[in-house]
Amino acid sequence: MTAAASLVPHHVAIVMDGNGRWATRRFLPRVAGHKRGVDALRACVRHCGERGVRVLTVFAFSSENWNRPAEEVSGLMELLAVALSREVPQLRAEGVRIHFVGDRSALSDKVRAGLAQAEAATSANTRLIFNVCFNYGGRWDIAQAAAGLAQRGEAITESSLDKALALAHVGDPDLLIRTGGEQRLSNFLLWQAAYAELYFTDKLWPEFDEAALDAAIADFGQRERRFGKTPDQLNGRSAAQRAA
Repeated sequence: MTAAASLVPHHVAIVMDGNGRWATRRFLPRVAGHKRGVDALRACVRHCGERGVRVLTVFAFSSENWNRPAEEVSGLMELLAVALSREVPQLRAEGVRIHFVGDRSALSDKVRAGLAQAEAATSANTRLIFNVCFNYGGRWDIAQAAAGLAQRGEAITESSLDKALALAHVGDPDLLIRTGGEQRLSNFLLWQAAYAELYFTDKLWPEFDEAALDAAIADFGQRERRFGKTPDQLNGRSAAQRAA
């Protein structure tokens, strides 16, 4: 089944894993893999828009990534700054609205200003919402939401917590993709991924191309999403009809 013939997910989330390994296998510095990963992400945003995906959320930098070598972290921050200056004008022209999701307190003033400028420049766009999770962690997200509710004296319920999370501006992901061969969430969208369809691929992120995206969407189209219901309930069949 082709992507065009299958059900297209409204919201796709991606753990972009494998940049460092891609570079290492080619005897290149890890930052070279992250640069190639930006190229893959640029193409992925375009392909998602072409296929009718309305929300794309990617895990760009986790709260645990600060533990990586200082040189790599510095390179990632520099890469972010370059990507903002180069990519935002094109994303704006393509109707993409950017949201940066995560704890900005640990980022430099320059980086925070760059994120805010990118969001402001694309705020009127509606074709595709592009969430970039940067210095983000699923546990941080739940904790900050609960802390905010407590500070405001609001009851902590599933509904109120859901509305206080960092991705409250979009619905939960329908499809969560992880590249690089690992099969875990790694502290990504722990609350929001409760009913997401999970798709794992051995392709390293720089290798995740148009065909790989189509394969993931086609696989999603074959899934039966029941959300706790039975297949008969989804198909609208009653007990009498099943017995007939």
